[in-house]
Amino acid sequence: MGTRTEHAPGTFSWIDLSTSDTEAAKSFYGGLFGWEFEDNEIPGGGVYTMCKVGGSEAAAISGLKEGDPSPPHWNNYVTVANAGDAAAKAGELGGTVVMDAFDVMEAGRMAVIADPTGGVFSVWEAKENIGAQRVNEPGCLTWNELHSPDPDKAVEFYTGLFGWETEPMETPEGAPSYTIVKVGDRSNGGVMDAQGGEPPHWLPYIVAADRDVTADKATGLGGTEFVRLEMPAGKIAILADPQGAAFAIFEGELDD
Repeated sequence: MGTRTEHAPGTFSWIDLSTSDTEAAKSFYGGLFGWEFEDNEIPGGGVYTMCKVGGSEAAAISGLKEGDPSPPHWNNYVTVANAGDAAAKAGELGGTVVMDAFDVMEAGRMAVIADPTGGVFSVWEAKENIGAQRVNEPGCLTWNELHSPDPDKAVEFYTGLFGWETEPMETPEGAPSYTIVKVGDRSNGGVMDAQGGEPPHWLPYIVAADRDVTADKATGLGGTEFVRLEMPAGKIAILADPQGAAFAIFEGELDD
């Protein structure tokens, strides 16, 4: 089982959805992955909904703040030893600190950063909350992938920031480049060329017991399917929920 009591620094450890309609999102993802939900009021207003698999926290949903022009999207978090230090280092490496380090009550401390190619992500310094308590199981996070207009520049930034190891993947002629990034000897995600004018973004992958059944269910629940692909390690589909937030599903080989 992919249960976790901690995440090593440099590891993707959490995802949460910022959406224009939290109730519709809960209906969609609950129907798709069987998530159970626990609403938590945020001091100052708003609700942060924990999404659970077998009683363990796997992701979260929250509403976009009033006046936020961002479209609905998934946020991807990397665990660090110190969020303030990570934000400062990101700036030195050419990134942009979108939100400097701040406390999230007693749960932890975070910062929001854009890499030099425009991909936005968050860093998480765990205190009472480690992030995902379960990964690499159906309904849980398994992979995070950057689509970047300049993958080489992005890889240079992230390896400098997190100490990631890299492993170029062989791709067919004419296909986008792909670089696997690792924490130690564990695969941690990937970096690829942005396609078709898409904006730079991090895309989370959630495990599906059956890619085709889950993709069909997603469209039946009002989502959008962009593509299904067969990969050496398994099957994927890239989707968007009814509010437009993109995510991917994966059926195949999984780490523990």
